[in-house]
Amino acid sequence: MKKIIALFLLFVGITAFSQEKPKDSAWSIQGQNTLMLNQAAFSNWIGGGANNVGWIVGANYNLTYEKDKDLWENIINLGYGQNNTKGIGTRKTQDVIDLSTNYGRKIAESNWYYSVGASLKTQFAAGYENGNDPAAAKISNFMAPGYVNFGVGFTYKPNENLTVSLRPANARWTFVLDKDLQQAGNYGLKNNGDSSLFQFGFLGTAQYKLKLMENISLINNVSVFSNYLDHPDRLVLSYGGILNMKINKYISSVVTVDVMYDHNQIQKTQVKQTLGIGIAYNIDNGIKRSKNKIQ
Repeated sequence: MKKIIALFLLFVGITAFSQEKPKDSAWSIQGQNTLMLNQAAFSNWIGGGANNVGWIVGANYNLTYEKDKDLWENIINLGYGQNNTKGIGTRKTQDVIDLSTNYGRKIAESNWYYSVGASLKTQFAAGYENGNDPAAAKISNFMAPGYVNFGVGFTYKPNENLTVSLRPANARWTFVLDKDLQQAGNYGLKNNGDSSLFQFGFLGTAQYKLKLMENISLINNVSVFSNYLDHPDRLVLSYGGILNMKINKYISSVVTVDVMYDHNQIQKTQVKQTLGIGIAYNIDNGIKRSKNKIQ
């Protein structure tokens, strides 16, 4: 409950921030707050089925500051959801904290920038092998794992819809701050009791926003990391997609897809998909980056 309240307060804060900015601001703010619901009920249904109800609350924001030769882009992706099925109980269906920031200084008359950036990726709550059952084996928790990246390199941003960052010098920390999970082999930990793993290598990230139809948009996020220090061939790959289908001003259907491969987690491709329909509050302060950009 505390985490949900904190998430709500963050929504309110960002919303207020976006509304207070004057039209001559160098800030471009776009985002969406969502509350998605799904439900199924059965009575004497021969085909079978179990009554269930679920919800997902989320926020996805781009906050970009651009003036003269400076470009500072911040991405916030938060989500948490549960589903309760009769006879099975409550299980998590969505749990993500994904924050990133990237500052760049324009290189001559081009769309390239010298840049430095950082990111954090983890989850809000504990995860178990059997849904949310505390009696089952715990497999994750807040900052267990938690991934922190910090690096320098170059950023390419030709327009509002595409951002590509290449960091040939990137430090990556994997934190496991839950003592129950500090076992050798978990998330790449070398020894029992270790709380972190350090890696250094190349990180490439990209975000591409695509308008498929008048009321349908797709946000794509991809990343690749190679550790120079140990098995650089074992790439850490991830893709995240958010498909937003707007029904009217306040009602939308949202589909999310996440695909990931990390040898230190599990030597298999991980896939997660969610679908919901519900309330969506969109934020756009109307400031376009071209207004402040040096051509």
